Amino acid sequence: MTTYRDIPWRADITLERLNALSKDTMAETLDIVFTELAADHLKARMPVTARTVQPRRVLHGGASAVLAETIGSVGANACLDDEHTAVGQEINANHLRPVMEGDVVTGTGRLLHAGARSQVWNIELFDSAGQLTCVSRLTMAVIRRR
Repeated sequence: MTTYRDIPWRADITLERLNALSKDTMAETLDIVFTELAADHLKARMPVTARTVQPRRVLHGGASAVLAETIGSVGANACLDDEHTAVGQEINANHLRPVMEGDVVTGTGRLLHAGARSQVWNIELFDSAGQLTCVSRLTMAVIRRR
């Protein structure tokens, strides 16, 4: 059984702030929007459009990884003080079922480990019918800002 923990969010973190951080980034390009900030998870959604599909018109696995890493990376940094930052160290993604163009995928990120030097996040993606489409694990290195 996986044990998740409450996320130690910074006091100034809001959905509005998280979405503002997406300006001029890949997240904005792919229309990723953060939709829920809770004690134990962070959610975001991404439409399956021409920007995110492969030639067969199904969600590209790389786009799923981008959504997962966006959720985990933004979540990780939303826990840190101004002297530290979290950077992606490793990500894996198991693609379980296709998602067709025109659908929307929603990702839920949960914190598995928060240490002084690393964080590990579990991110699950679901289609609009609530079916699990991808499971991802993201390891973030916590470093001092330069």
